Amino acid sequence: MKRNFFYTLSLLALIFNITSCKDEALPKPKAYLALEYPEAAYQKFDNASNYQFNYNSLGKITNKGNNSFHIEYPRLKATVFLNYRPVQNNIDILLRDAQKLTYEHVVKADNITEQPFINNKERKFGMFYEVGGNAASQSQFYVTDSTKNFLMGSIYFYAKPNFDSVLPAAQYIKNDLRILMESLKWK
Repeated sequence: MKRNFFYTLSLLALIFNITSCKDEALPKPKAYLALEYPEAAYQKFDNASNYQFNYNSLGKITNKGNNSFHIEYPRLKATVFLNYRPVQNNIDILLRDAQKLTYEHVVKADNITEQPFINNKERKFGMFYEVGGNAASQSQFYVTDSTKNFLMGSIYFYAKPNFDSVLPAAQYIKNDLRILMESLKWK
């Protein structure tokens, strides 16, 4: 009886050793989020009294009054806020407010890249800001003719800021903001 117990125990130990000896576990390779967005199709928006621009047809525009609009991207869970202000001998204040709005994100941002925008022919001058890191807004801009019109835009997502998670959508909408700036025409 002791011998059967010993053989059974030895057999179980041998089976355990054979089945438990496998190759070392390797970490899984890095994976990237594969999000595909439709190719952007731009159309003209001409409902503002002081300006017009092209926007991605994926966005839905809502009038917020005083020539200010929201472009909502329900599929990307984001909104672009367009705020219009007339220039009335206050261009310095408007520029300072636009820069202040961007640099309030310094607390969470890893970096802020400024890209000047100048189109002398159409009297459009401005700045495009890319905000890196876990800031609330990844892209912002302002455009002005410096005498009558001033337009600020910024993108916000409906989620807690996590740069890695929103990066694909932020890049997609960033391109839309550039098209908006380049196609903007003052009336």
